Amino acid sequence: MERNVYLSNTPLQKAQNLILEHALHHAMEKEDLATTEALDRVTAEPVFAAISSPHYPAAAMDGIAVEASRTFGATLTSPRQLLLGEDAFLVDTGGIVPRGCDAVIMIEEVYYPDPENVNLLEIRSPATPWQHVRSIGEDIVATEMLLPSFHKIRPFDLAALLNGGVYRVNVLKKPVVAILPTGSELVPTGKIPAPGKITESNSYMFESAVRAWGGEPLRFPIVQDDPTALQAAVQEAADRCDLLLISAGSSAGRRDHTVEILSQLGEVQVHGVAMKPGKPVILGKIDSIPVIGVPGYPVAAYMVLELFVKPLLYRWQKQAPPGHPREEVYSSRRVLSSLKDEEFIRLKIGKVDDRLVATPLPRGSGVSMSLVRADGSTAISQDKEGLETGERFLADLWRPRQEIENTVVCLGSHDLSLDILSDFLRRAESRYSLSSAHVGSMGGIMALKRKEVHLAGIHLLDLESGQYNIPYLQRYLPERELFLVHLAKRELGLIVAPGNPKQIYSLEDLGRETVVFINRQKGAGTRLFLDYELKKIGLGAAAIQGYNREEYNHLAVAAAVRAGSADAGLGIRAAAQALEVEFIPLTWEPYELAATREFINSEPFQAVQAIISSPAFREAVERMGGYDLAESGRIQGVPAP
Repeated sequence: MERNVYLSNTPLQKAQNLILEHALHHAMEKEDLATTEALDRVTAEPVFAAISSPHYPAAAMDGIAVEASRTFGATLTSPRQLLLGEDAFLVDTGGIVPRGCDAVIMIEEVYYPDPENVNLLEIRSPATPWQHVRSIGEDIVATEMLLPSFHKIRPFDLAALLNGGVYRVNVLKKPVVAILPTGSELVPTGKIPAPGKITESNSYMFESAVRAWGGEPLRFPIVQDDPTALQAAVQEAADRCDLLLISAGSSAGRRDHTVEILSQLGEVQVHGVAMKPGKPVILGKIDSIPVIGVPGYPVAAYMVLELFVKPLLYRWQKQAPPGHPREEVYSSRRVLSSLKDEEFIRLKIGKVDDRLVATPLPRGSGVSMSLVRADGSTAISQDKEGLETGERFLADLWRPRQEIENTVVCLGSHDLSLDILSDFLRRAESRYSLSSAHVGSMGGIMALKRKEVHLAGIHLLDLESGQYNIPYLQRYLPERELFLVHLAKRELGLIVAPGNPKQIYSLEDLGRETVVFINRQKGAGTRLFLDYELKKIGLGAAAIQGYNREEYNHLAVAAAVRAGSADAGLGIRAAAQALEVEFIPLTWEPYELAATREFINSEPFQAVQAIISSPAFREAVERMGGYDLAESGRIQGVPAP
């Protein structure tokens, strides 16, 4: 089969308008539903009250019902006496007011002058006509419109319908969205996939999103990369839905068949949209049914859902798609973007020194955790080359602003203990949370210098003095009063494959031609330690195969070794144990958090300090192996240079 190519690089707005224009010709039908089951459904026509509410004169208080005129003249010094059953009648809140009565006196204002006669009542102030009486139709009048057409029914709307005697309601049918996962590499959930196989998860993300946006998901089993089987599955799904989502197979690879099949069964309107991630999206139709070919990478897939599926489902239900609140933020670092596409960037956001600071997360289409960890996002338009460090821009917030403002922002070197610290902080009786992103120790120091973080995680070995952290803070932030909060000592060493088949026991072994190494990124404390030790033994970087291949955290290094794409990497024991690979110890190093005096004196820091000084936190971190938290929580001032 001839290899596909992108048919277009259609602008995003044009592509969105194309599918909406076609899809909105496919109107949703009505269905009759019990009112008690109609929460969050959309009315298909106006709804009118069948009865009034209340439909009888009702007491608004517990007390006695009276004819108001008979109480006129009552005072504290000249009380009026009434006889129960003749002049007054006991009523409860919501009860019917007896004929001839036009007022209710609260029970608290009724007295019993004769303990021997419980039917003799006394009042010491007059009632006014219709006091504490709910007249017929006070809330709802029969025949009045309760809800207009295309109104999404809320909990209190539902109650109003029932009070108005409406026990069934006509609503728009939920749009049925067929979800068809494709790919021979996919396996169902429940088993750890073998190498070369991938757990099928996208369809569950699609299903959840469709349900959250008011649709009715219809998920089909996985279809292999066989054109005949795929064509049959696509036709079957299209016959049973209002919208068809085909997961994966939308790109231009040799096993991507969606374009050809959609061309045979219907029409391809767009193949390739000027957006990133999500560029290879396919928009088409089979008869009147819109079809979207969704890229297989999870981040790209979710962006397609947000930008095409969400607005379509809401428009079918005659609703405006809910948006995210937008806030002005500052970029913590430079971001380059291509002029070919409109690019959507996921962000970590925190409030530092009275401004919201945004740190871009990894941008790969396959990095699903960038969605999980994101506090917000922004779009870089097609005519813009990116963002500059410190640039102001608008971001869509994915979390409430108050929650973001109570976030302690930590950038710098990666350490597994930060995840545990974040979890402990969330579980504590505290309104604060911790947000961390891995930019390397030097990246953390630079962020601290630019006032973009509260804490910088660092473990930097000074190549001249052999001292950790303090020389770097003195060199790059000489004007700031800084402190180091000791988090942990951790064991650093070589991570090698199970069984250590290459017999790697020292840094000298990295110079062997048969050994493939995987490094950390420039500016990472682990890489600085490596360079320091290589210099001591006289081993040049050029002699190490893989020296220039970089990963951004210890777990990624261990995963690469575990997968066999590298024979060795430098990292911490906890990462090696987590990925079940072997570890050759080299040294212990301090991992510390750098902060300003202002933050050290703040309430959020006190919450963090209480956690890292606690025995429970220390025990949880040390349980991972390769950690010593005996001094966790110790604070040391950084001497002036």
